[in-house]
Amino acid sequence: MEKKVRKAVITDAGFASRYLPITKTVPKGMLPLGNKPIMQYVVEECVEAGIEEIIIVATAEGKPIYEDYFNNSVNKIKKQLTVMGKADRYEPVQKVLDFPKIIVITQDETLPYGNGSPVVSAQKFLEGEEAFLVLYSDDVIFGNPGDSKIMVDLYDKNPGVDGVIMAQEVTAEEVEKYGIIAFKEGSETDLDNIVEKPELGTEPSRLASYGRYLLTSDIFEHLNSSNTGKDNELWTVDAITKIARKGKVIVGKSNATWLTTGDPENYFRAHMRFIIEHENYGNKLETWIQEFRKE
Repeated sequence: MEKKVRKAVITDAGFASRYLPITKTVPKGMLPLGNKPIMQYVVEECVEAGIEEIIIVATAEGKPIYEDYFNNSVNKIKKQLTVMGKADRYEPVQKVLDFPKIIVITQDETLPYGNGSPVVSAQKFLEGEEAFLVLYSDDVIFGNPGDSKIMVDLYDKNPGVDGVIMAQEVTAEEVEKYGIIAFKEGSETDLDNIVEKPELGTEPSRLASYGRYLLTSDIFEHLNSSNTGKDNELWTVDAITKIARKGKVIVGKSNATWLTTGDPENYFRAHMRFIIEHENYGNKLETWIQEFRKE
């Protein structure tokens, strides 16, 4: 049976001004968690979900860097490692080269500013697709299964659904930081709308929406330059809400570790947590901190 969801769009097309000066040269998604860039973890999440083609939407400066990372076989290094008897060190590079097809494009400069514009920029690569994934590279997910697989599975089990989005429970103190899920009356799964940064005590739930969406081609009826929203920007969430109001968008609940890397403080926090949980030297971190405090 032909797959219903074969493609994914991953966005990293913003200025990342909070990271300057490093992001004038290095895309934010190429900042490391351990010895792999953030973008690779997002790609691996797509691979787990069975995605066959990935479209990365980057800046003009970031495009050649992503193309080099995912396609350059660095044969000189491979040969040298083989000569040195260390060919096993090339295995992580080969894993990158073995990923499904990855296309890197730039955002259409004629589109309004906003997180929906990278998705619209990829529209021509999605023609004929029943549904596709959209992932924001600011959000990294570690879990089994990952969010992308959960969305694909929910879509397969719910024929005719108009979309799937992921959400995760946050504390009462955190609801003011995120878009919070409001369900249709009488439902615990069907999205009504997303309330952006509600005041504490007014939140419709404690489920925060973040950059993990499964959308159908119908999204482009609402996600276009004539449908800007707050601050005259093009918002993906606005288009999803319009789809949900007329149809059925399912909210998937994630139990995975969700790390946001959108600014230097959250990136540093995410990196520390990653090191503690995923690297064999993570148990040394507390000792190092104590050492630094004594100096």
